[in-house]
Amino acid sequence: MPRYEYRCRACGSQFELSRPMAESDAPASCPSGHDDTVKLLSMVAVGGRASGSGAAAAQAAPAGGGGGGCCGGGCCG
Repeated sequence: MPRYEYRCRACGSQFELSRPMAESDAPASCPSGHDDTVKLLSMVAVGGRASGSGAAAAQAAPAGGGGGGCCGGGCCG
């Protein structure tokens, strides 16, 4: 079950709740009982080292390539 991080606007405390994704936007009370809370944007960090042939391919890939937007970055130069 995913964990969501919240901050209480009344007392400033931060807390986490485990709840189903379908309830991620449901109101949450802080541990002190305040109802004025906001869900925080959680960042997920994945660390470690890759292994196998995929790691060698990732290390050999040129840096900085690719782009975004509608055309892959080729028209924004």
